[in-house]
Amino acid sequence: MYFLAVDTSGKQGSIALAKGDADGVEIVEVVALEGGTFSAQLIPQIAALLAKHGIGKKNVGAFAVVAGPGSFTGLRIGLAAIKGLAEVLGKPIAPVSLLEVLAIASGLQGRVKAALDAGRGEIYLGEYEVGGESARAIGESLESLKEFPAWMPGLPVVTDDRALAARLAEAGVAASVCAAVDAAWVARVGWKKLRDGHTVPPEQLDASYIRRSDAEVFGKPRS
Repeated sequence: MYFLAVDTSGKQGSIALAKGDADGVEIVEVVALEGGTFSAQLIPQIAALLAKHGIGKKNVGAFAVVAGPGSFTGLRIGLAAIKGLAEVLGKPIAPVSLLEVLAIASGLQGRVKAALDAGRGEIYLGEYEVGGESARAIGESLESLKEFPAWMPGLPVVTDDRALAARLAEAGVAASVCAAVDAAWVARVGWKKLRDGHTVPPEQLDASYIRRSDAEVFGKPRS
């Protein structure tokens, strides 16, 4: 089955065309998306990718998409596009956490903490029990970088951000750095979710921001 995986959670994004079967998943091609123009690129790039490989939209059997954490605007664009395509085609969606992808992509086994830069002196942190190429979520949270070492229980920490790893080191936390994750990794994690039936219909697809938006934090209720 052909399916599409999309990541628009960060400054740069990507789309992967993949083919999954009982033996696993094959990444057919990955296309990079330039940050700041996801809304203009996403649908045309998907159409071009499918056309390049001679695959009609009706032959796309499912979708996998990063649901968070990450850029509020980027996530909304990616989720809206996939929601629209899945609704028109009547196909399932596998929402994927970027922290989960990172934990699996690290290659570490057992209890792992995955970290992403959330800005404002904070980090997105996910704790997972990793076994093989799957992970069970223990929890995801937004944490202060300054307070992070105080409650760190000695578990291995992984990130794909060298700058964040350096900042963690300054705070007294050693973090291993893995290769940057992209839509190919989203496809690998998403295929297992699709295969196991961990999907949602388009109307139930929602973002997992972890952090509240500025509008929610600073917005004043109308009188």
